[in-house]
Amino acid sequence: MITALAGGVGAARFLTGLVRLVKGEDLTVIVNTGDDIDLFGLHISPDVDIVTYTLAGIVDEEKGWGIKGDTFRCLEALGKFGCEPWFNLGDKDLATHMFRTGLLKNGFKLSEITVQVSRALGLDLTILPMTDDKFETRIVTESGSVHFQEYLVKRGAKDEVLGVEFLGVESAKPAVGVVEAIMDSELVVVCPSNPVVSIGTILAVKGVREALKRTGARKVAVSPIIAGAPVKGPADKLLRGLGLEVSAFSVAKLYSDFLDTFILDTADSAEKGRIEKLGVEAKVTNTIMKSLDDKIELARTVLEG
Repeated sequence: MITALAGGVGAARFLTGLVRLVKGEDLTVIVNTGDDIDLFGLHISPDVDIVTYTLAGIVDEEKGWGIKGDTFRCLEALGKFGCEPWFNLGDKDLATHMFRTGLLKNGFKLSEITVQVSRALGLDLTILPMTDDKFETRIVTESGSVHFQEYLVKRGAKDEVLGVEFLGVESAKPAVGVVEAIMDSELVVVCPSNPVVSIGTILAVKGVREALKRTGARKVAVSPIIAGAPVKGPADKLLRGLGLEVSAFSVAKLYSDFLDTFILDTADSAEKGRIEKLGVEAKVTNTIMKSLDDKIELARTVLEG
């Protein structure tokens, strides 16, 4: 049994390699939902959908999100009514959000719906949202606190980050199966995702970090930072905004209270000794996933970790 903690694009790419090496029924993926947002009356779960679409083989690989070949006619029509379509939702993608929202209104839990969606798309692994409860990641800027998606997409991550807030963190509980998956696993993988607003949100849910400390599983993380910069996304701005160094070492330190092994890129081999002083084994390999072979080899290194 393997459990992975995942955010969006980077995690999805890594998992594409992992599923080539392990059976789907042996894999549970716990996904960040701090990015979830309600738009046009629909509940959007961006990271859950990115992971699901990618593993189902229907993601728009160039963008890293959405469904390949999708059109945006509905969004264009909404614009004519004066709506501000700053968050791109394709027409096929909207079907997922409509299905999800309808079931949520009928009392189904997000975790139950996520299972239905993944099965409908032919997946046999288990994809779990980190919580079924309200949890919202907000970025503190000079102009106030804004939803993470507004900061990232609408404002292009241009604001200086002054802080990060997790609304609902005091009351949100892990979705059914989240803690159990961690405790029952032989290996827990922290995917190469944003350490603040992807993995950090999952770790903030009550009981998750404690489960990672208590489980008998090996815990291996892959650095999302290479040579002082993220492969994708604003992790550098968020780390800097929290007063943290933008480095593989900084990410390893954030996880060091539960982690066994940290995998970093060859570009950061000089960080190995510093990471190992944290009490964490450090392994150096290529972590840039340009091809399917790269993804598989990185996954193989994690499995051996």
